Amino acid sequence: MADNYQITSVQQLEDTLGTPLEFIAQKVRNSLDEAMLEFIQRSPLIFLSTLDSAGRMDVSPKGDSPGFVKATDTGKLLLPDRPGNKLTYGFRNILNNHHIGMIFVVPHLRETLRVKGTATLSNDPALLEQLAAQGKPATLCTTIDVSECFFHCGKAMIRSKLWQPEHWQEASTKSPMVSAMVKQFDADESAYSDIETALEDNYRDELY
Repeated sequence: MADNYQITSVQQLEDTLGTPLEFIAQKVRNSLDEAMLEFIQRSPLIFLSTLDSAGRMDVSPKGDSPGFVKATDTGKLLLPDRPGNKLTYGFRNILNNHHIGMIFVVPHLRETLRVKGTATLSNDPALLEQLAAQGKPATLCTTIDVSECFFHCGKAMIRSKLWQPEHWQEASTKSPMVSAMVKQFDADESAYSDIETALEDNYRDELY
């Protein structure tokens, strides 16, 4: 049966949602301004989106001390990598498709910063040392040439009540990731504690 309500054109989309006010559309820039650079300096967490060779999207969180993403004098961004799970999905995607997207988050602020650009990878020792943390150089550097950036309004944060602890769900006593691994490998429930211990050891010993 045909879906008579499926949106298939820009015109239908605009008829449904409307068009932005002119001053809203004008907030989109092609380079980082002073306010954006200050926001990046305060951000301890970003979400990085990449595309694989088939056009499938991947999104990965990246986090460290506030300002861990550095801006160069020419307006490029330097994103350090730290020890991880070595799946390297995002890095492999960048090798196939240089276009990326980023969202910068600052705790307790409702607005976020959205950045688009093209990325390259480098393991230049001097650059990795420049991006060192906890006395250890970065394992890799992603350099982003910014092509579009703008502040995103805070309605998502307001609706989600993300920064309001009184609205947070009660923390689970079990790790959902460990539970999924136990189920995936059809392991005995007693394996939960072994996997959880190995994961906690990894968090403690291989964070930097």
